[in-house]
Amino acid sequence: MSHKIQKTSLILLIIYLIVGVYLSLNTGISHDEYHEQLNWEINIKAIKNFYETGTYKDLLEYKDRYHGIGFNFLSQPFQYLIKDLLLSYLDVNEYGSILISKHLVIFTLFFISGLFFYKICLIFFNNKNFALISLFLFLLYPYFLGHSLINPKDIPFLSFWIISTYIACKILKKLYKEETVPIKYLIYLSISTSFLISIRVVGFLILLQFLIFIITFCEIKNKSFLNLLKNNIKNLLILLFSLTFFTYLLNPIFWHDPREVVNSLIWMSKYQQDVSTLTLGEYMKALNLPASYYFIWLFFKLPILIILGFLLFPLIEKKLLKNNLNKILTYSLIFTCLIILLLFILLDVAIYNEIRHLMFLIPLIFLISLNNLYMWSRKFFYFSGVLLIIFFVIENVSINPYQYTWMNSFSKFYKINKNFEVDYWGISNKSLYNKIVKHSSKNNFNKNNCVYGDLYSNVFLETQNFKCFKMYSELDAAKLRPYYVMKNHRNLKRSNPKDCKLISSEVYKYLFSDQTINVGSAWYCD
Repeated sequence: MSHKIQKTSLILLIIYLIVGVYLSLNTGISHDEYHEQLNWEINIKAIKNFYETGTYKDLLEYKDRYHGIGFNFLSQPFQYLIKDLLLSYLDVNEYGSILISKHLVIFTLFFISGLFFYKICLIFFNNKNFALISLFLFLLYPYFLGHSLINPKDIPFLSFWIISTYIACKILKKLYKEETVPIKYLIYLSISTSFLISIRVVGFLILLQFLIFIITFCEIKNKSFLNLLKNNIKNLLILLFSLTFFTYLLNPIFWHDPREVVNSLIWMSKYQQDVSTLTLGEYMKALNLPASYYFIWLFFKLPILIILGFLLFPLIEKKLLKNNLNKILTYSLIFTCLIILLLFILLDVAIYNEIRHLMFLIPLIFLISLNNLYMWSRKFFYFSGVLLIIFFVIENVSINPYQYTWMNSFSKFYKINKNFEVDYWGISNKSLYNKIVKHSSKNNFNKNNCVYGDLYSNVFLETQNFKCFKMYSELDAAKLRPYYVMKNHRNLKRSNPKDCKLISSEVYKYLFSDQTINVGSAWYCD
């Protein structure tokens, strides 16, 4: 790789980082961010009570007690360092500044995970140009970028999955070359995996990925699995001990009773969140999902180039024989994706909000697909990769701040609003609240009267001296007019408020589509 390409890439990455930081601080607040902060506060209170009174009552009675706080251990110190600075910069109250300050940490971690993704690409195929194009496709993929601005659960989970995968690939490379595996690699892997598990207990599935790595390695290298374990028993014990230690340390729910590990796995596999996701015009319930749900959303959420690359595997399979390490990694990731997907289907795991709970598999699909494309035709890979990067940049600009709702061109053959879940996290709320503020100043609205919408409307409106905030569900009991209604569509069956005037709709369009996607509306009821 020439010095000029290196320098240009570095400049582009710096620009990306600056723009991403700006966007993360100026994007609205998602629904889950309140629950995530509450989860942290309850866990901290439980830890304090545990040492003072020996009781875990508050945590054990908390409905989301098995949602870990690993990422919060990293983010909270930074949040409290910068929240006051953001308070003077952003038009939100103090609690709002705490929530938005996490955006910065989420995006930074995502960016770091992109660098590890780049390193995995180098291990796959020792070509820096290939790895760089793959890196920019990863970072600019609108679905990832959109989530990296606001998602406190799935993006940290995805990031640590990538980091853990990279370290596992490094260990595998050492085994492949029959070199000694440094102990520090094992410690790094245990720490990264522990953070993964502490974010969401389903992170234990990465142990399955590690096992698939080893089994595939033994099959392709014609080695005995048992002999490999026997020869590396010391390394295995170090890994298991350090993994157990760090996992226990980062999950306060386990402290009072180690058996909670088993309870958490059972609870997570049957997470009782009775919500529906609009999928091809049908509201599919999380507690009774058809197998088609997964494939529908993967089909519409993955870039078409990535789908094509994945389907090319039969054509490039023979070329893998020339590079056994690449073959081991490719087969391992394919088996990982298929087996985890099969487990989710067979265990009837409750997922919702399109495919975000399986977002951690998408980087693996990217790796497989991009490698397939490169091995099939280098010229096609470079041309199509650069072209897709350009399209991604344009799409990110055109649909900001709704990048996380991105869908590929196949979706544009359908009426998106009527067929798919779109702004399920209510990012449109920030814009709608701003419209309410402007309208209220022109209409001499009494700010003691109520605004009906989502629970966190006060973080935006409190700074404008609005006093009353109520949930949309309380609207039917509303008696005192005038009032404002903020309706986040989320493709839920919410009726419009009666006898009210529509003052604003939040809409956007996808690239190369004449469809207008409506994600929210604001109403004045006089």
